[in-house]
Amino acid sequence: MHSTDINIYDLDGNLQVSSNLFVYNKGILSKKMYPLAYYNLHQLNTIQYSNYEQIGGISYVSIYRPLRDDNGNAYAYLNIPSFTNQDELKQEISNFLVTIINLNAFIFLIAGTIALFLTNRITSSFLLISKKMQEVNLGKTNEEIEWKRNDEIGGLVKEYNKMVKKLEESAAALAKSEREGAWREMARQVAHEIKNPLTPMKLSIQYLQKAIDNNSVNVKEMAGSVAKTLVEQIDHLSKIASDFSQFANIGNPKKEVFDLHEMLYSLASLYETTENLLFKWVPVHHRIMVYADKTQLNRLFTNLLQNAMEACDNNSRRVISVSEEIREESIIVKVSDNGEGIPLEMQSKIFIPNFTTKSSGTGLGLAMSKTIVEQAKGRIWFETIEGEGTTFYVELPILRATKPLEAV
Repeated sequence: MHSTDINIYDLDGNLQVSSNLFVYNKGILSKKMYPLAYYNLHQLNTIQYSNYEQIGGISYVSIYRPLRDDNGNAYAYLNIPSFTNQDELKQEISNFLVTIINLNAFIFLIAGTIALFLTNRITSSFLLISKKMQEVNLGKTNEEIEWKRNDEIGGLVKEYNKMVKKLEESAAALAKSEREGAWREMARQVAHEIKNPLTPMKLSIQYLQKAIDNNSVNVKEMAGSVAKTLVEQIDHLSKIASDFSQFANIGNPKKEVFDLHEMLYSLASLYETTENLLFKWVPVHHRIMVYADKTQLNRLFTNLLQNAMEACDNNSRRVISVSEEIREESIIVKVSDNGEGIPLEMQSKIFIPNFTTKSSGTGLGLAMSKTIVEQAKGRIWFETIEGEGTTFYVELPILRATKPLEAV
C-alpha cells in the first residue's frame, strides 16, 4: 500500500524474509540484524526501536519492533527501512496538505454553488412576491400569483392571493361607499344652494299675491320689483347650475397648444376700464406657448380675478395687479389684490370643495382652479397678509417663449 520495504529477522537476528533481497544478496547490506536494534529488542525487550543507518552516502531511518504470538511471546523481529529523505518527506507532506486544501476548496465550491442555486431559487420566489406586493393598488385589478408547489412559499402565496381577493372586495366596497358619500354630499350642497334663491322668490310671489288680493294701488310697481327679484334669483340659480356642471366636467380636459400671454392680455383688457379700480398689468412681452385646456385656464384666471375683485369690495380704492414671470421652463402668473386677506384659520381650507368665505356661492371656484392647474401639470399657491391683501401664484410648464407682435 505504501511501497515500503519490509524485512523479517528470526530471534537470533538472521534475515528470513525481505521484500528487497537484492541489496542483501549482493552484500550491500548485511543479513544480520543491526546490533543495537537486536540488543534493545532481544535483551531489553523494547517495544520499538528506531535508528539511523547508512548505505554508502545515503542515510535512512530504520524501525524495528518484535512480532508476538497470542501469548505475547516474540517469535520474530520486523524491520521497515525508510529511504525517504527529509526534503522528500516535506514534499510529501506539502503535497498532502495541498491535496487536502484543494479537496476542501472543491467541497466549498460545490457547497457554495448548491447554496447559491438554492438561495437564488428561494430569493427569486420572494422577489416575485415582493414585486407583486409593490404593484398592489386599490385603483386597479391585482393579479394573483400562480404557485404549483405545496411548500412554505406556497403557503405564503396562498395567503397573498387571499389578501388580494379581500383587497378587491374592500376596494369595491370603499368605491361604492365613496360614490354614495359623494352623491349625498353633492345632493346636500345642491339642495342647500337651490334653497337659498327659492326662499326670496317664494316670499316675493306671496307678497305680490297678497297685494293683488287686497287690490293695492301700487300693484304694478310691486310686480316690477318682484319680477326684478325673480330674474336676479333665476340668474343665481343658473350660476349654481353652471358651477356644478363645470365641476362635474372638469376631469375631461381638451388640451391644445395656445399662447397664454394672449389669453391673459385679453382678460386684462376687460378689467383696465372698470370703474373704481386701479388695474396693473405687468407682462413679459413674450408669447408663452403652453399645452393645456384653454377654456379651463380662461375659467381659472377669470375666477382668480373675480375673487380679487370681491376681496376688495369693502375698500374705497381697489387695486388689482396681474404679472407674468418666466422661470427656466415654466411661467408664474401672479394675481394680487389689496383686500382684507385670508384669516389664518381658513387658509388650510381654501382649496377644499364646498368651502367658501362668502355669504353666497358654491365654494367650488378655487377647488376647480386647483384641479385645472394640476391637470395642466402645474401648481397653485397663495400668500396672504390679513388687512393688506392676497396674492395667488399659478405656475405652468411652457413649451417655448417667442417674441410677440408689438401690439401684444
